[in-house]
Amino acid sequence: MLTASLESLGLALSVLGSLLVMVACGLPMWKVNAFIESNLVVAQNIWEGLWMSCVVQSTGQMQCKLHDSVLALAQDLQTAR
Repeated sequence: MLTASLESLGLALSVLGSLLVMVACGLPMWKVNAFIESNLVVAQNIWEGLWMSCVVQSTGQMQCKLHDSVLALAQDLQTAR
């Protein structure tokens, strides 16, 4: 009885872990750069992920673009991909 419940728990945790890994790989927040100049109106954050990069303006507007090539990525993102 204990063995069956431990196997069920292990299976559930492995499925949950696999789902969380898929979500993490799809998110563009692997590398975050913030550019804030003396004028806060032009502040922007740049999120770089394995598959896309996004620019978030201080107004809340977000613009994402898929990477054209694997070679266009930074070395650390190429390694992670």
